[in-house]
Amino acid sequence: MGFSIALIIFSVLLMMLVLMHKGKGGGLSDMFGGGMQSSVGGSSVAERNLDRITVVVGMLWFVCIVALGLLMKLD
Repeated sequence: MGFSIALIIFSVLLMMLVLMHKGKGGGLSDMFGGGMQSSVGGSSVAERNLDRITVVVGMLWFVCIVALGLLMKLD
């Protein structure tokens, strides 16, 4: 039960974090006007931290899925 709740929380959090990223161009972000901004200086500290947080939440999400799979196999 705890892994199911954690999976739901991590799923919502991961969706929010991915949507917070800036578009890199060539995708759906260009279609909706996201490609009109030019990045002048590379990635900022906030963007790098957002990348790190997204990777950590993604790994926790993956761990929850594997743990739920193992628990379902044992039952």
